[in-house]
Parts: sequence; structure tokens; C-alpha cells
Amino acid sequence: MMNPIWMVKTRMQLERRVRGSKQMNALQCARYVYRTEGIRGFYRGLTASYAGISETIICFVIYEGLKKNLEEMHLSAGNSSAGEKTTANFLGLMFAAAFSKGCASCIAYPHEVIRTRLREEGSKYKTFCQTARLVAREEGYAAFYRGLLAQLFRQIPNTAIVLSTYELLVYFLRDKPK
Repeated sequence: MMNPIWMVKTRMQLERRVRGSKQMNALQCARYVYRTEGIRGFYRGLTASYAGISETIICFVIYEGLKKNLEEMHLSAGNSSAGEKTTANFLGLMFAAAFSKGCASCIAYPHEVIRTRLREEGSKYKTFCQTARLVAREEGYAAFYRGLLAQLFRQIPNTAIVLSTYELLVYFLRDKPK
């Protein structure tokens, strides 16, 4: 459902490269896409977005594994009673979230490049697999990681804050033993 919004955003970011200096607002861009490509134009890059789900899965698998290890270390150290959390626990979870997102982003980042290429107006990129082959053949495999550093700077702190805030809220809202 959100793909049309993301597609319009990407087109607006790339529009000067394609059509020169004429800028459009979001509604004008949406009309232009509909007029030139029809309803299907709004769903360019959807298959790459589906591939992006793997990043979230990878992140949570790594995070939950690290979280389990942190909990076992905390209990075996006998620092506090079961269920009680300290600042170190939440910092550990924050670092686990950051590490998880970093790993997941590095593994799944090529889908971001493919999705952006698919959303370019008037591009030679048509399908997910065809785009992956073309990028690899014409630009090399390093092209799949262009922009990764900026993505990591944006995503890692965000994920660390979101997941540690979630864990903190769960801790405060759960039933405490009396």
C-alpha cells in the first residue's frame, strides 16, 4: 500500500537528473507517473521492497539471539534478581540492536540499490533479476553497496533507539512480582 508513496518520493529525488530543472510537487509527480505509466508505474520496485523484508528478518534473528545471550550472561553473573534490569542491560540491548541492524543492512543492502534503479524514470531497468544482472555486469558488484555508509549512519542509531525504547517500555509495563 505504501509503495506508491515511496515511488513518488524516489522520483522526486531523481527528477532533475532525468528531466532537467523543472521541479514538481508530490501531487504533480503522482499525476505524471499515472499519465505516463499508468497505475503499474506506482508499483515499480515492489519486488525489491519484498526482498527488503529479509533485512528486517535478519535483524530480528540476530537481535533476539544476542538478547538471549545477554540475558543468560546477566543471570549467570548473579548481579541482580531475576527480571530486574539495570542501565547496563539496556545499553547491552542498544548495542545488540545496533550490531544486528548493521549486519542486516550489510547483507540486504543490494535490494535498496535495485529498488532505486527500478524506480528511475525512463530507465532500462525492468525487473528485479534483470536489474541485478545489469548492475553487476555494467558496474560491478561494488555498485550494489553504493550509499551503504549513509544508510548505516541513518539506520543503526535509529534501530538502537527504537528497540531499546521498546525493551524499556515492555519492562515498565509488565507485571512486576510483589
